Amino acid sequence: MTDAEKLPYRPCAGMMLVNRDGKVFVAQRIDQVAEAWQMPQGGIDEDENPEAAALRELKEEIGTDNVELIAETEDWMTYDLPEHLIGKVWKGRYRGQKMKWFVYLFLGEDEEINLETHHPEFSEWKWIELSDLPDMIVPFKRELYQTLTDRFGESIRKKTDRTS
Repeated sequence: MTDAEKLPYRPCAGMMLVNRDGKVFVAQRIDQVAEAWQMPQGGIDEDENPEAAALRELKEEIGTDNVELIAETEDWMTYDLPEHLIGKVWKGRYRGQKMKWFVYLFLGEDEEINLETHHPEFSEWKWIELSDLPDMIVPFKRELYQTLTDRFGESIRKKTDRTS
């Protein structure tokens, strides 16, 4: 049994991608049997700045980084893995993730989104209402996603009202 308290958090960038209608991109993880929708996210390489990681991860996970920055978190947000996953994911090195989040407006067309990347992580994707986001996520990430929804809802509405 791994003592979670002694493990660090994995540095990670998270991306909330919204379209011109103010809907949020979510994708179904390819490595899950149960429905496990999430927004794109990924580890920050050593000596990589968080936004560079975010743009790299978008390209790696959904095949495009045709985006415009709307907002970002000033602070790092964390979540802990459930006990049954500690010691199993990320080679057992982390207890959860500390995340810097970026909200991007997707500037392209849906056809640009390509999940068949070099290392596919998702099997399908869709645009959803921001208010539906927390309920679609695995339980251990819901509080984090609710905080993101509350924090960035107004910025998203302002930006998408101007572009629609």
